[in-house]
Amino acid sequence: MKYLITGGCGFIGSNLALEVLKKGHDLIIVDNLSRLGSDKNYYLLKEKGLFKFYNESISDKKRINGIIQVELPDVIFHLAGQVAMTTSISNPYLDFQTNALGTLNLLEAVRMSSKNSIIIYSSTNKVYGDLSGISFHETNSRYCPKDYPNGFDESLNLNFHSPYGCSKGTADQYLQDYHRIYGMNTVVFRHSSMYGGNQHPSFDQGWISWFCKKALEIKEGTLSEKFTVSGNGKQVRDLLYSSDVVDLYFSAAENINLIKGDVFNIGGGIDNSMSILELFNFLEGYLKISFKNNIEFIPPRESDQVFFVGNNNKINNLIGWLPKVKASEGLLKTIEWLK
Repeated sequence: MKYLITGGCGFIGSNLALEVLKKGHDLIIVDNLSRLGSDKNYYLLKEKGLFKFYNESISDKKRINGIIQVELPDVIFHLAGQVAMTTSISNPYLDFQTNALGTLNLLEAVRMSSKNSIIIYSSTNKVYGDLSGISFHETNSRYCPKDYPNGFDESLNLNFHSPYGCSKGTADQYLQDYHRIYGMNTVVFRHSSMYGGNQHPSFDQGWISWFCKKALEIKEGTLSEKFTVSGNGKQVRDLLYSSDVVDLYFSAAENINLIKGDVFNIGGGIDNSMSILELFNFLEGYLKISFKNNIEFIPPRESDQVFFVGNNNKINNLIGWLPKVKASEGLLKTIEWLK
């Protein structure tokens, strides 16, 4: 089998690439190494095995066409993209060019040269907007939706409420339509929060690893200044560990005839959900530290969701996938990796 991974030196991309190498399949990576830490993941992969590498952006239509014509991959894990909400607001053109146009470039290249390739796309819960029409109640540590005790399924209305939501949502819809119109083997995963090894976080992306990193700096006495928390810290996400994501993508490729053309909400589920404040409480207990004098609360981010937990019932019913790694276990593994 021949696997092509766009964004293969990113967080999830590199974890998928490691699994391809472990399984002994052919690996092709397309990545322009623009993401923080992607160069480190590239050298990590070089130590693990042989693969073909294209230092290219998916926004370059001519180059993507050429790569697909030459490689003719069996499976494409499409993870390349602009991933930060804040960047999409400051530079919406770059965001569109990468996420929407880049995805269309890939789809067209596959349609013209390698139509039987499987394409599994990493979309986002941001296609649902800020969820302002949903009623929530507030506890001491988190927001809770009144009518969705097990999280949100795919019947939730789309509402592209940011440049990032628009660009990812556009790509999301194109993947579905290229199945309907051209019969292509596409699948869309609308992800919540993912974390684990090979994630090099920043203040605006990878919040779980970012706060774990800051907790370690507090523990080690190397924190140089206070860091910020947008909103009141009661915002909730479900935590999905990287090994569970890898299992999902390979299972999806193996069962493509059961799920092609479809879209799925993917997350750690309600049992692995956690607010920022709850994450702080966990880290304080484990590392014996205090966040109290090291954080500054600032206004909420534009279009932020106060709660998002994915309901995994649909994907579970079709291919039997559910996350296996509990949040407490995954956080300890993440801390060790960050060390």
